[in-house]
Amino acid sequence: MIAIRAGLRVLIATQPIDFRKGVHSLVALVAEALKANPYCGDVFIFRSKRMDRLKLLAWDGSGIVLITKWLEDSRFVFPPVQDGVVCVSSTQMSVLLAGLDWRRVEAKTVKQPWKIA
Repeated sequence: MIAIRAGLRVLIATQPIDFRKGVHSLVALVAEALKANPYCGDVFIFRSKRMDRLKLLAWDGSGIVLITKWLEDSRFVFPPVQDGVVCVSSTQMSVLLAGLDWRRVEAKTVKQPWKIA
């Protein structure tokens, strides 16, 4: 299970992948192509060419979790195809998984209260 927690990093790979890839191939892709540690607890999201499917990969502390989601009548909103990754918040990830436009979710800046000396 992927726990949504404060500080969770979610990385979307911008290049489409071959959707026949399984967990071992995706772990290798994270390590080699994305230059990230697949066992760090971050969530890695991969897209299909048709943009109607995605795969999430995450280490939950006891093993690798692989989740696949297909949309039947629409497409996911993904960043433009280029090399690299896009980092999004856990809220934006939830919106993406719902099939909505995650780019419309913006984090509000929180002002810290002034310090009492």
